[in-house]
Amino acid sequence: MPVPRLDRVNSLLRRVIAEEMFHVMQGDSVAPGLITVTSVACGKDLRDATVNISVFGDDALKETAIRHLQHNARKLQAVINREVRLKFTPRLLFKLDRSLEMGDETLAILDRLEREGKPGSTDEA
Repeated sequence: MPVPRLDRVNSLLRRVIAEEMFHVMQGDSVAPGLITVTSVACGKDLRDATVNISVFGDDALKETAIRHLQHNARKLQAVINREVRLKFTPRLLFKLDRSLEMGDETLAILDRLEREGKPGSTDEA
């Protein structure tokens, strides 16, 4: 089964943005190593793309990272224009992806429930 074109474009944009983020954000107050590009969702007309990112750190750092990425969006768009052959270079909009955090919370709850449910883990005498 062939992969639809939009899925290939999203994957390619995700890779290019993730690789170039280190070069574009050199010297920023937010270290690019703390940012992960989780997905890219390009519109059907390829004019806009939503870039979902996950940031390791507190809420203030996450908001700062979004601001810095949005500030550097034009630089990343220029890299996309240079490296990817598309009719239009999509405008980038960065959004915070909290799915990794929610997954960690879910795993922590499951671990806690498993520990509480084991026989012999409570003091029953």
